[in-house]
Amino acid sequence: VQLQAYGGGLVQAGGSLRLSCAASGLPFSSYGMGWFRQARGKEREFVVAINWSGDSVYGDSENDANSVKDRFTISRDNAKNTVYLQMNRLKPEDTAVYYCAATRSLYTRSRDYAFWGQGTLVTVSS
Repeated sequence: VQLQAYGGGLVQAGGSLRLSCAASGLPFSSYGMGWFRQARGKEREFVVAINWSGDSVYGDSENDANSVKDRFTISRDNAKNTVYLQMNRLKPEDTAVYYCAATRSLYTRSRDYAFWGQGTLVTVSS
């Protein structure tokens, strides 16, 4: 199984980026896909996930990625085995390495994800 995340980069605050994660080696259409992020010196945190049918869940607890629901949108294209994270109105606190991961359902905990991509760095300048 391989998950290849890409699309990160340097962007100014208020800008947008779209991350992509291409999956291979698994029945993609039957897997839930999640995005996590880890800022320097901080723990990895859940951002958002989407299940096979398009239902999504966003992080909303104290330890999850707050305040992204109205700025970030997750989507998937099962024909392309790819999941996307559209990030709008980016803030400097969104700076992190973003990871995609695959799971059998729709989970928010990293331990429930079996497969992980290598991460892509998003840097938001103020």
